[in-house]
Amino acid sequence: MREELLRIMPEFKLIEDADIQQKTINVWIEAMKKGGWTFDDLRQMPFTLLIEGTSVNIIEHTRAVARCALEIAEVFVKEYDEKIRVNRDYLLAGALLHDVGKLFEYKRVRGKFVKSEEGKLLRHPISGAAFASQYGLPQEVVHIIASHSKEGDGARNTVEAIIINHADFVNFEALEI
Repeated sequence: MREELLRIMPEFKLIEDADIQQKTINVWIEAMKKGGWTFDDLRQMPFTLLIEGTSVNIIEHTRAVARCALEIAEVFVKEYDEKIRVNRDYLLAGALLHDVGKLFEYKRVRGKFVKSEEGKLLRHPISGAAFASQYGLPQEVVHIIASHSKEGDGARNTVEAIIINHADFVNFEALEI
């Protein structure tokens, strides 16, 4: 399962800290197991239920957010030198896990993805952050997951959380038009 996950989301390999990398991979694998999802399901799972009929799946979206976030971080490092510091491993782990809670927020009914009962109670930023926390990821990564969407309005306390929020929304809004 690990090898297939790394094949479809090679950005996991960009996390340099071996412990953070392994924990980030473990969260995805365990979320897939808990949700009862296969890799084929993930290839069909829409990244959002808010854009009717979107053809962008959760894997494509997660990878795009991770790559956008990395580009933003690289510009910060190049242009601002030491004025803005970015923890690249936290950034990547947060990007790769920002929507992992959707594996609990969604269910499939007659072939269609809809909100699960759990998803009606807890949106993916909260369920994803709680789940990731169980696997010992740094609180900075859990913060990114919890605050990447509207739940984090006014509470993004790290540059990494700000970057992921904007990378996520620029992807969502560009696909929405």
